[in-house]
Amino acid sequence: MERVSLSDLESAEAVDGVHLALMAGSESMNVQHFEIEPGAVVDEHSHPHEQTGFVYEGELAFVTDGDEIVCGPGDSYAIPGDQPHAAENRGDETVRGVDIFSPPRESPNWQE
Repeated sequence: MERVSLSDLESAEAVDGVHLALMAGSESMNVQHFEIEPGAVVDEHSHPHEQTGFVYEGELAFVTDGDEIVCGPGDSYAIPGDQPHAAENRGDETVRGVDIFSPPRESPNWQE
């Protein structure tokens, strides 16, 4: 078993204002911590990985299939693989949360 602490992570800026850090990974999935600064936008994209996540601080607006869903502290979400989606922090505080990808995403190629 491996233990990983948030204080030990080194993050990478995937796009302007979006910081990602690999927390834990296995052959089947990985866990990634994210911080999204106010005003930062993750443009529409898709990937083959299923993506589930949990927001514990701030509010993140997702747009998928023309629908907007806002997730705040305590909210979780699930995005099927290959589904186009975008995200934006429209608030005044940094959004922090955790994503789980299956199959695992590779670091540092965050844009794959």
